[in-house]
Amino acid sequence: GVSQPLIKPKVRHVETEQDQLQGDSPASDDESYVSDVSDNISEDNASVTDNVSRQMPNGDLAGSAFRNGRRPCLPAPSPDCSNINLWNILRNNIGKDLSKVSMPVELNEPLNTLQHMCEELEYTELLDRAAETEDPYERMAIMAAFVISGYSSTYYRAGSKPFNPLLGETYECIREDKGMCFIAEQVSHHPPISACHADSNKFTFLQDVRWKNKFWGKSMEILPIGTVNVILPSFGDHYEWNKVTTCVHNILSGRRWIEHYGEITIRNTKSSACICKLTFVKGNYWSSNVNEVQGFVMDQEGKVVRRLFGKWHEGLYCGVPPSARCIWRPGSMPTDYELYYGFTRFAIELNELCPEMQDLLPPTDARFRPDQRHLEEGNVEMAASEKQRIEDMQRTRRKWQDENDIKHEPRFFK
Repeated sequence: GVSQPLIKPKVRHVETEQDQLQGDSPASDDESYVSDVSDNISEDNASVTDNVSRQMPNGDLAGSAFRNGRRPCLPAPSPDCSNINLWNILRNNIGKDLSKVSMPVELNEPLNTLQHMCEELEYTELLDRAAETEDPYERMAIMAAFVISGYSSTYYRAGSKPFNPLLGETYECIREDKGMCFIAEQVSHHPPISACHADSNKFTFLQDVRWKNKFWGKSMEILPIGTVNVILPSFGDHYEWNKVTTCVHNILSGRRWIEHYGEITIRNTKSSACICKLTFVKGNYWSSNVNEVQGFVMDQEGKVVRRLFGKWHEGLYCGVPPSARCIWRPGSMPTDYELYYGFTRFAIELNELCPEMQDLLPPTDARFRPDQRHLEEGNVEMAASEKQRIEDMQRTRRKWQDENDIKHEPRFFK
């Protein structure tokens, strides 16, 4: 029974023992692991750094669809999960790691953690700009804007969590409009570790992330462990930085909202010309400094050469008010985004499966996940039964591997 396929794409062009999503990959014992550090939000004013389609009035979706030929809307709205009693599920797990607690599929959104990593590349135009900026201090300020932009999509996403990838699951995203190719793989199941790599003519982006999460009764904290890297070949730069803590408030009642807090240090490992420090301010729901970010770029002598401030869901400014200039602002949200998991336009496009792609993607790709696909199409009952089947199969596979002392080898990463 172990070899029964988990996921059944129409065409399978990678025929090896690594047909993970087909059955050779331990399905997650839980889909619970909350990597809510997703990425998406925006104001109705178009991003300064955005491309033309975003600058159409009223966030016109036709512009986006016209630009890249991708879908402008999800197939079905998000399900109503008001009848789920989270307290019954979570009360025995206060203070514990929730990556081993199975959650109802209604609490998921139809994307998984590997796709969330790709979401951090929504604003790659900032990296393109950095790759053409001679001044190292200005380049570092643009890098800071890129780091902050990776959090912007989370603003409307506190209501749901991404699917946990199966061991060996992959996600590939080729974006001609961004000049970028992205690949990610789930390289470890316990602890859950995801790795990704993206290439373009102007930059290379790579990271591996492991998450810890804790449930504190009213809130849940997600603590990412790992380093994010961006290489800009035009200047021989290699930037690296850490991630901040994410907290989802009002888990059990009231309106859920997301907060990011902590400090990020961006270093260029190939040059000591400057360093950037960013602080995501810990506030509260009612304070005026909610979502606030403050930072500075400092030269070798410790002198502040750029002051940065803003809000991670609204934009980043450089300088001192009122004469500060905007470096980045998120694009406008799609129409009725509240009904569709709070997804940005970029998020809407990530799980789309065009007929011509089915022949080219490996069977391990996240787009072939049946539970995730059923949820996206609004079939909650089928999504729940497929999720259960995949979790059971992953447990069986894991037990079999443990008993036979078989160690999983990642396919695309070392």
